[in-house]
Amino acid sequence: MRLVIARCSVDYAGRLSAHLPLATRLLLVKGDGSVLVHSDSLSYKPLNWMSPPCTVAVIEPDADQAKAGVSEVWRVAQAKTADLLMISIHEILHDSSHELGFDPGLSKDGTEAHLQKLLAEQIELLGDGFTFVRREYMTAIGPVDILAKDVSGRSIAVEIKRRGDIDGVEQLTRYLELMNRDPHLAPVAGVFAAQEIKPQARTLAEDRGIRCVLLDYDAMRGMDDSHSRLF
Repeated sequence: MRLVIARCSVDYAGRLSAHLPLATRLLLVKGDGSVLVHSDSLSYKPLNWMSPPCTVAVIEPDADQAKAGVSEVWRVAQAKTADLLMISIHEILHDSSHELGFDPGLSKDGTEAHLQKLLAEQIELLGDGFTFVRREYMTAIGPVDILAKDVSGRSIAVEIKRRGDIDGVEQLTRYLELMNRDPHLAPVAGVFAAQEIKPQARTLAEDRGIRCVLLDYDAMRGMDDSHSRLF
């Protein structure tokens, strides 16, 4: 990866036209062929970029550009489209290249699949006397995350989310309507389980007779003992 900090202006031509006036910016030329233009704001988002595959050619400025103080021009062309990024360099303040090597990619923790597995193993978190039946119980409109039974033997459909919102409640409602038509399962109650449940989702769930349960992921995986905490 090449990192260049430069005073530059940028012009983009493609599906639309865009112009960045002269300022100090970070230019990233990545090993995959992409080029990104960053400022010291807007968090992680580049101001402009060219996705791979693309070619980068350094050309001499024309007379008018040279008179305006441009020392070189980067012509970044997209190989599959007519998109063009022209970066007019006035001054390079830093220029370095770094070999980053192979990246194994992002390993996500705390996904809904992780929560589902842990809750299946700790089904008692839903209440005393609950028993686990199966994960991914298939219905005609999709799989219910967990099918369980309560202490009275009633079927319980559990929908699991990291962040529970109204869409999740609606999803569980559709499952319950379908499952309650099956005489082998009915009556089926619902549990909406999530690490965080939005107030609107909780109100809707409770109005429909669906119980809400908050999941503590760290405690479920043995990383946090709530009994030993001061707060």
